[in-house]
Amino acid sequence: MPNWLLPEHIADVLPSEARKIEELRRLMLDNFRRYGYELVMPPLLEYVESLMTGAGQDVELRTFKLVDQISGRMLGLRADMTTQVARIDAHLLNRHSVTRLCYAGSVLHTRPSGLHTTREPLQIGAEIYGHAGLEADAEIQELALASLALANFTDVRLDLSHVGVLRAIIAECPQASKDEAALSTLLRGKDVPGLEVLTENYSPVVRDALRALPNLYGDVEVLKKARQVLPDVPGVAKALAELAALAGSAIGRAEVAIDLADLRGYQYESGAMFALYVPGLPNAVARGGRYDHVGEAFGRARPATGFSMDLRELARLLPTAERKHSIRAPWGNAPELKEKIAALRKAGEVVIQSLPGHSEEQDEFECDRALVLDDSGSNWILKNLG
Repeated sequence: MPNWLLPEHIADVLPSEARKIEELRRLMLDNFRRYGYELVMPPLLEYVESLMTGAGQDVELRTFKLVDQISGRMLGLRADMTTQVARIDAHLLNRHSVTRLCYAGSVLHTRPSGLHTTREPLQIGAEIYGHAGLEADAEIQELALASLALANFTDVRLDLSHVGVLRAIIAECPQASKDEAALSTLLRGKDVPGLEVLTENYSPVVRDALRALPNLYGDVEVLKKARQVLPDVPGVAKALAELAALAGSAIGRAEVAIDLADLRGYQYESGAMFALYVPGLPNAVARGGRYDHVGEAFGRARPATGFSMDLRELARLLPTAERKHSIRAPWGNAPELKEKIAALRKAGEVVIQSLPGHSEEQDEFECDRALVLDDSGSNWILKNLG
């Protein structure tokens, strides 16, 4: 096997693609800052106990593990940055007020999430800590939509769900509560036959409500149907009201859909959840939601909500970036030449000096001008290359 081959679903990012990714990263982080989010940079690896805290079994399965050569303890390469940022909020910042944090960095997965996806996503996201009200959820949803708008995605679908619906339905049924994990798996896969078998001995009200959930999907009108067929209990009413408010705030910015059986992230989410879809990708390009209980695992309960997306996957959908107009200059140490090049670069121009004996081959730059001496041989001027 050639020694330059990379592992499956791991790939180099070449200049034109890297430029798209980096420009997206800068655009989004600058926009996060305009909303008041502070940038943090968690480490690539931590002790497994810290990485797994409050993260759920799916994150554990996706996490590469290795032994620390210094301490002998087990380390993990992060598969998701959300819990790391929650740890920073809980222990390092330790603020009592609302805290807005954002981040961007590579994560590593043991297995790809899809057939053509990478095992090294470049995750970018934002989180709000310290506010339990729906206003924080609405801001995070707005920020996620604004991030896609920055990437010129206008045909966006917003899918909304809420873990509170399932939890409120099964709250008064001990047997159903015991089967909570299995129920969430069946609902997520819309496994109606499996759901019928599992709920056979539940109370009629709980059984009928659970069996109705896989069919409660569609536009916002689904919420009216849900109020008719689901139990009239406070938890269900509150969840449906929150979904209605979040759907209303997105009208005009995205096509809104409701799916009360979409429980991805159920293991650590605690309220409203959303996913964003764009043409060209079968999977969600961004996911977000409320996860109030993750902070408890770090010894400090804090209301929390946030979202994240993979910049590499997003950039793959964008057209190839246009080549940057640039200036070709000769190599030399003459003070006048160096001063002219420095002035052009300071003004924002790309100036590429040709090294002796080499032709220039770049994917990103198009040298449409050249820096040459004028007819007198004393002044450096720009000449169009036609």
